[in-house]
Formats: sequence, C-alpha cells, structure tokens
Amino acid sequence: MRLDKFLSQQLEISRAIAAREIRGRRVTVDGEIVRDSAFKLDPEHQVEYDGNPLQQQFGPRYFMLNKPQGYVCSTDDPDHPTVLFFLEEPTAWKLHAAGRLDIDTTGLVLMTDDGQWSHRITSPRHHCEKTYLVTLEQPLSDDTAQQFAEGVQLHGEKTLTQPATLDVIAENQVRLTISEGRYHQVKRMFAAVGNHVVALHRERIGAITLDSDLEPGEYRPLTLEEISSIVVPK
Repeated sequence: MRLDKFLSQQLEISRAIAAREIRGRRVTVDGEIVRDSAFKLDPEHQVEYDGNPLQQQFGPRYFMLNKPQGYVCSTDDPDHPTVLFFLEEPTAWKLHAAGRLDIDTTGLVLMTDDGQWSHRITSPRHHCEKTYLVTLEQPLSDDTAQQFAEGVQLHGEKTLTQPATLDVIAENQVRLTISEGRYHQVKRMFAAVGNHVVALHRERIGAITLDSDLEPGEYRPLTLEEISSIVVPK
C-alpha cells in the first residue's frame, strides 16, 4: 500500500493532507523519515506519525462486542450514539454490525469489514441461529413453547415464523432460539401470543457465544475458531 493512502486511512484525512504531512517530515518508516508519498509499505514496516505508532491492517477484521442499551448498530446516526463509539481500532468506520440489535436490546454484536462473512449471518436463506435471553411482562403461558415450535403469525406478515426453541428459566424469563431475522421478531412473537418483552439480551449467533468476561461496552477480536464457524463458500 502507498504511504499516503495508508496515512489517509489511519488518520481519516484526505490523501492531499496526508501527502502534506509526509512532506512535512512527520512520518517515519522503521525509524527513518520518509518524504515520498508513493513509498510502498510492506507488512513488516513500522510506521509512526509524530512518534505515535500506526498499525497496518492486512485482511478482514472480526470482533465481538457486548452492546449496552442506548446505542444503535448503524455506523452513522444523527440522533443516537453508535456502537462504533466503543471500538478503538484504526478506521473503525469501515466496520459494520453483522446482525443488528435495537437501541434498547443488549448483548452480542459481531463487527466486521468482511461483507461475505456477515452475509452468511444475516441472509434469511442461511438460517443462522440466534439465542436471546428474554424477560417478559407477564408469566409465560403453558402453550407458548408449542406455539413457537409450530410457528406464529406476526402482525402484517403473510407467513408463519420458522420453528423456534423456547427454554423456560423462570415464570417470566425464557431463552429463545430463532433461525431468521424478521424486523423486531422476538418482540413481535411474544406480542402475537399476548405477552410483552421488557428486556432482551442476545447471547449467541451461530456457534459464537458472548464472552462472559466482556462487560457492557467492551469488545475483543474473534478467535480463528469463532471466525471459521461462520462458513463462507469459496
């Protein structure tokens, strides 16, 4: 990658400004000042700007975030803070959520810049399972698990939901696993059977489970095993 392009991405500035900074002797490569904007960086090069190291990026990135309430999963929102606030990564604005959560829903969000990988999670035809911890306003009806297993009719939808698995934790708290991602699906499913969701927390996407060591707002890179659990066709 050219040095001016790299600096532009890292500092989120234009290529013209990056070239000016390079000419101004503010950039070093392996400890030596470089003034050539077209200098080609290799993966092993150590780049610093004003003495601060800049990390080179090679290949896609994958993170899990424990999303707190009050944040949206879009990368830009004029009215609400976004989950990018928590990601202290170079060019974090290039990352997107692979499966969004509502502003008041907490838990597992996967962030990546790999479009094919996230498509395997979000595309309805791949049926990627997602598990939620659900707190309800009313005690759970005895027949709700059977209704969800058979599929329920959501308001405004033409087809029943896909079979879902419901595990009872307490009279008003359950663990629900679904394999599709309709708009506000979990809340609408319980509304369809006469109940109301008061708290919703996502615990799992596919084989990736939220790390119990992550406090709300904390994140970590995915392991190679977690990344490869989402199979992308070659």
